[in-house]
Amino acid sequence: MDENLKKQLKIFACKARIGAIEGIYCAKAGHPGGSLSICDLLSYLYNVEMNVDPKNPHDPKRDRLVLSKGHAAPALYATLALKGYFPVEDLKTLRKSDSYLQGHPNMNKVPGIDMSTGSLGQGISCAVGMALGGKIDKEDYRVYTILGDGEIEEGQVWEAAMFAGNHHLDNLTAFVDYNGLQIDGSIEEVNSAYPIAEKFAAFKWNTIEIDGHDFDAIKKAVDDAKACKGMPTAVIMKTVKGKGVSYMENAVNWHGAAPNEELYNKAMDELKSALVELEA
Repeated sequence: MDENLKKQLKIFACKARIGAIEGIYCAKAGHPGGSLSICDLLSYLYNVEMNVDPKNPHDPKRDRLVLSKGHAAPALYATLALKGYFPVEDLKTLRKSDSYLQGHPNMNKVPGIDMSTGSLGQGISCAVGMALGGKIDKEDYRVYTILGDGEIEEGQVWEAAMFAGNHHLDNLTAFVDYNGLQIDGSIEEVNSAYPIAEKFAAFKWNTIEIDGHDFDAIKKAVDDAKACKGMPTAVIMKTVKGKGVSYMENAVNWHGAAPNEELYNKAMDELKSALVELEA
């Protein structure tokens, strides 16, 4: 990947992390850990890969993204705001009673949201339906979905995976945010879903394992998914929960908690310092 493009993607991801933390702090609630871990993927998809237009968010020929792990909405909201779907300033209204930016994505109120999600396991099912619809209508749009590694403990995920593999939905790519932690502890201790890649492969999926913070690896995975014919693709991304904020990284207690003023300032200092360094 061109180094200048990679730099711009890192800058965008850093700004998305700043926006996510800003919203969660103002809301006094939210899910920072799993939001911060997917900002690099969102940066690549929305700036390089996906055919989307903020001025025409309902274009029937657009690519679709379903955030199956809907609690990571702050990252997606920040991404959409930075792309011009709505004002960045509105991120501060997260979870307020009169805000359109609620704790989980609402496709009826938020521009750029393709599916309302929140109940874990249901998002990938919707993404599978979208991909099947594209095949039936002979459209060439692609469907992307992002799942949590804790989410894949849900049985509905595997029903959807079985269907997608059986129907050869090669226009579908699922990214598993493999950060190893869920709200109650480590994935392995709570209800191990390992080995992840082998499970998807058993359901007739093409599987790819990458570092979810490496833009070259993300690009290659997406390119390989598009080149794979006759099978959907699952990209298992090894990530750091809370990526970019030192005290949140790999810390399960930041799955679903908002920082107080002191910790908010510390997080913003770290992220803004990283942004200054990237923009230098």
